Amino acid sequence: VQLQASGGGSVQPGGSLRLSCTGSGITLSYFTIGWFRQAPGKEREEISCISTSDDKRHFADSVKGRFTVSSDNAKNTVYLQMNDLRPEDTGVYYCAEGFCGDDESDWDHWGQGTLVTVSS
Repeated sequence: VQLQASGGGSVQPGGSLRLSCTGSGITLSYFTIGWFRQAPGKEREEISCISTSDDKRHFADSVKGRFTVSSDNAKNTVYLQMNDLRPEDTGVYYCAEGFCGDDESDWDHWGQGTLVTVSS
């Protein structure tokens, strides 16, 4: 069982990217999927999650209003749409399965992250 984040790249400030989280050996629609970011020199932080228990999307204040999350059950994929990107959004992005707001140690099935670089 593994989740794999993809879709990262380099973009100028104000640009957009869409990240994908694809499940292998797991049906994502049955679980809460979280998005995490690890900025250079900083700890990894939860920035968004899509909750199966209440069908809600949760966002960290730092990305609220700029990032959205959606899912495509047929593709077993969760997306993180990132708009109005800022240099401080630079980092490695990961997805994992768990519960919104839980400690990072309680999230499972981490895969390799995808690097997002926002720079002019």
